[in-house]
Amino acid sequence: EMQLVQSGGGLVQAGESLTLSCAASGFSFDEFAIGWFRQAPGKQREAVSCLSYSNDYTDYAQSVKGRFTASKDNDKKTVFLQMRNLKPDDTAVYYCAIGCSEGPAAAFGVWGQGTQVTVSS
Repeated sequence: EMQLVQSGGGLVQAGESLTLSCAASGFSFDEFAIGWFRQAPGKQREAVSCLSYSNDYTDYAQSVKGRFTASKDNDKKTVFLQMRNLKPDDTAVYYCAIGCSEGPAAAFGVWGQGTQVTVSS
C-alpha cells in the first residue's frame, strides 16, 4: 500500500520556523514528484511547493518563496518542508502528496494525513 505519513507542525509565533516531514512507504520514492499543499479555514487548498522525483527541481507558491524549502532524503524515504519566518497567513493544515498540483495529486490519490500549523501574531 502506498502511504505518506506526516509529522511536525504545531503552534509557533510569527517569525519562527518549523519543519514538516513526510515519510513514504509502499512505492519507489525516487520515481515520483512530491508536492506540499495547505488549506486554511474557509479557503481552497493550494499548492505550496513541488519537489521533483530527481530532486533537481523545486517550485514554490509566490507567497512562500524565499521562506520555505522542500528537500528529500532518499535513504530515509522522507520529504521535508522547512518553513522559516512564518506568518499568521501561513496558518493552515498542510498535506504532502504524490503530485505537485491538484490534478495529478487527485489522480494518484496518495496523501499524507495532514498536520496543523498555527502561527500566532
